Amino acid sequence: MTFGFSVDALLPKARGGGQLRMGLTKLSEDEWLQPEPDLAAREAGFADYPEGVQLTPEGEVPGAELASMLGIEGGLMEAAKAHHEDMCLLTQTPGDDQYRLVGAAVAWPTDWHPKDKIGLPLRALHAPIAGYEEQLATGVDRFMATLKAGAIYGRCNWFIAPTGERKWIADKPPEQAFAHVTSDNAGESLFVRSERQTLRRLPEAGAILFGIGVYVTPYGELSQANQAMLASAIENLLAGEGDRRGAPHYAVALLRYHERTAR
Repeated sequence: MTFGFSVDALLPKARGGGQLRMGLTKLSEDEWLQPEPDLAAREAGFADYPEGVQLTPEGEVPGAELASMLGIEGGLMEAAKAHHEDMCLLTQTPGDDQYRLVGAAVAWPTDWHPKDKIGLPLRALHAPIAGYEEQLATGVDRFMATLKAGAIYGRCNWFIAPTGERKWIADKPPEQAFAHVTSDNAGESLFVRSERQTLRRLPEAGAILFGIGVYVTPYGELSQANQAMLASAIENLLAGEGDRRGAPHYAVALLRYHERTAR
């Protein structure tokens, strides 16, 4: 397996600060979706966050195609409930130069609200990300336009969160959310959150399925190599990126914890 299903397995594939990049890995069919998902957790996640399911009329047909492809009755929501991954559908209509979000079934968001993003084109979806327009947008648009049915690609990212919950909506300013974090407790009070993202074109409708598998682990439980990578990455985030991630409010504690515990 080249693209695992845990934070420790994913972080070596993730960007460690510096210029944005897609960082795509081609996946086999067996690497597409997590085996043996916790279906009770998925059911509870959707029950707790019903607004995470959004569907436009343009998303109905590809949602049904996805469910059928997975051997499930129903549409997008049923497909996502039956798997570990949150699932989003993107389509491009004639005359439109970008793909748009036409369906979302998201139980475990990483600080975003599908109801605010549904219907938006890709560049608007990524507007909060520092450097996206300048460094990544053209490459993403080109990849989406040329992705062939049958091919599966994966990438991953990471965030430092103040909670180990898989649903993370930042409902407090970062100076409050990270106020409890110190250099002594950073190993158990800072949580590393990684999204295992996959992209696949549906063969009939032509929509692109964006899968998001969420994994969360306390910083102190990661391998020493991954702890070191994150400590280095925190110091090399793009201008503005650290502020969006709340880094000024946890970075010193994380770095001091790492210096003290590194072996």
